[in-house]
Amino acid sequence: MSFDVVIRNGTLIDGTGARPIRADLAIVGERIAAIGEIGERGLAELDADGKYVAPGFIDIHSHSDYTLLVDPRAVSAIRQGVTLEVIGNCGFGCAPIRDPALAKSSIYGFDGSIPLAWRSMGEYLERLDAAAPAVNVITLVPNAQLRLSTVGMRDRPADRDDLARMKDLLSEGLGEGAFGYSTGLEYGAERGASEAELSELCRVVRRADGLYATHTRDRDHHAIDAIDEAIRTAEASDVRLQISHLLPRMIGDGVAERAVEAVERAASRGLDIAFDMHTRLFGTTYLNTILPNWAHEDGREALAAHLRSPDSRARMRDYRSIVAGGGWERVVLLDNPAFPEFSRRSLGEIGRSLGRDPHDVAFDILLTEIDQLHRPMVIILCYTEDDQAQIFRHPKCMPGSDATTMAPDGPLARAVFHGAYSWAAWFYSFMVRRRRVLSPAEAIHRLTGLPARTLRLDDRGVLRRGAHADVAVFDPEQFGERSTTFEPNQLAQGMHHVVVNGVVTLHAGEPTGRRAGRVIRRAGPRMAI
Repeated sequence: MSFDVVIRNGTLIDGTGARPIRADLAIVGERIAAIGEIGERGLAELDADGKYVAPGFIDIHSHSDYTLLVDPRAVSAIRQGVTLEVIGNCGFGCAPIRDPALAKSSIYGFDGSIPLAWRSMGEYLERLDAAAPAVNVITLVPNAQLRLSTVGMRDRPADRDDLARMKDLLSEGLGEGAFGYSTGLEYGAERGASEAELSELCRVVRRADGLYATHTRDRDHHAIDAIDEAIRTAEASDVRLQISHLLPRMIGDGVAERAVEAVERAASRGLDIAFDMHTRLFGTTYLNTILPNWAHEDGREALAAHLRSPDSRARMRDYRSIVAGGGWERVVLLDNPAFPEFSRRSLGEIGRSLGRDPHDVAFDILLTEIDQLHRPMVIILCYTEDDQAQIFRHPKCMPGSDATTMAPDGPLARAVFHGAYSWAAWFYSFMVRRRRVLSPAEAIHRLTGLPARTLRLDDRGVLRRGAHADVAVFDPEQFGERSTTFEPNQLAQGMHHVVVNGVVTLHAGEPTGRRAGRVIRRAGPRMAI
């Protein structure tokens, strides 16, 4: 037999959690053809001496829906060994779309460079396929776009007609290839969604044997109640449940333990449940999430008028947003060209220095940025490394980027999303080398086999004969992040080779320029690969 690629002399960690073995790995076409001592030469030979050979990493919680269109090279992901991303999370995503002007508010990374010319999920996936991304992609149907296509920005539950249309759009999206459905119940477009409507939509997901992934309703003061709601919704509809970034933002009084206990109780009752967590010590979002829906309803000029009006500002201060729920001292403005003097400082500190209410400072920033409301971003300080180690220790926990793909050059060079360049590298270096909580085999399982099983992918996330040839080869002592809080766009280190669908995409630490990723679509109750 002649092989296309042979990876030699590596230590194989197969993604199942089994002990590592010393072996070669051979690839023919898109599949793994042999594992063991391989004498035949390959057309391409990759040296893995002193390296770990693992399945390509799976990002269970990505927001790269739009950035993969802008720059499909996905350099930030490939340089960490990521070969598959799950997009459409937190209710954010690129389809379905009725009104592009409304839809852009629920698309991370939207910059207008790619017009929203599609309407259905199928049309969007065709557009993504045509972009030829470097990584494989799976999508969920995002709830915000369902509501924006029916309810609009009205802060109320869907009525009977709205819900019927949402169910049709969800069913259509699942039929066109989506693997499930996601919600982001803390965000403005979805805050009006009722538990009853979510259960109805999840019944549609259950009929398709899809996954329900939820960013729960309140991750500050009522985090456990919100987790309980997600579990009730899943149990009422008998749907598989993935709780996004489980760790509550208001840490203390055993709240992290209570969150995990809620998951374990549900699992003991028979619910198919798991969860993920991002790898930052803070949350990150748009500053514009402090604005209630009613402020957006009548367009740009009306919003600007509200931001100027003392009466409207008074009303908007009463809106309890995802940003300010834990206080302004925890909310730090990231680098912003319109306000360089405010960058990297908390809104509380800025307010004190100006002798002004932090809310008013935030409104001033948004008024100045009225034409680029997606530009001012903030981080919300909320975790410690001990919190992270505790949550990642749990066998049902998977790491995810909670970020968009990036590249240090090209159209996304100036874009920032914390975690994009660092999530998988941080997880491995933190949990295996620094904290010594997980073995290399278990850490790789969390990055590969566990998310593949959650997605019901039978032949990805594992190294075995016949499986898809998505492979990451890295130095176990060097693989880690270089990013920092305020310098996040730093490529990870220690990743040597990456293979996507049998194509060498990273060789000796450098991108080859070849892009072999594809959009993976579901078909029927199981999926087409």
